[in-house]
Amino acid sequence: MKKNLLISIWFTLATTVLLGIIYPLVVTGLAQLMFPKQANGQLIRQGTKLIGSHIIGQPFTAPGYFYSRPSAAGPAGYDPTASGGSNLGPTNKTLIDRVSASVKALQPTNPNAPVPADLVTTSGSGLDPHISPAAAEFQIRRVANERKMSEQEVAGLVQKHIEGRQFGFLGEPRVNVLELNLDLDSAHPMH
Repeated sequence: MKKNLLISIWFTLATTVLLGIIYPLVVTGLAQLMFPKQANGQLIRQGTKLIGSHIIGQPFTAPGYFYSRPSAAGPAGYDPTASGGSNLGPTNKTLIDRVSASVKALQPTNPNAPVPADLVTTSGSGLDPHISPAAAEFQIRRVANERKMSEQEVAGLVQKHIEGRQFGFLGEPRVNVLELNLDLDSAHPMH
């Protein structure tokens, strides 16, 4: 009995040290050596100022910017510590009311086009940094008018930022909203 107890204590200590300390340190060290940008959150900086991350969405509400996908992460949205969807089903009145209000607010900006679903629905994580090319194209007229640019200029920037499917077959084409808005500011700053 005493022997079995000692073995179990030593085994618990050994696995705790191996799997709780050594393994995470090795994996973290290898990630820092092999993929430092990804291991540190793919942060975007302008000089010394932190602007955002390639992989975490953030809100854009000014009319001269492309809007991000709505977020259900945290009370105000886009909270990386509260990542997660709303878990509201398609017949839930709260979801229907929110989506209807979003469609009603967006429709006047491009009255002849249907509002893309990803502009009025949240992603599973609530932190998706991408929108569909259709969602970006839907916003071209509004952004061009606000920035006093031609729609062709804005459409060219959107086309430049469309990312294809990963490895040619995974996922859907997408546009990173932060990168597009930063490029928009570089090409034609707001006055």
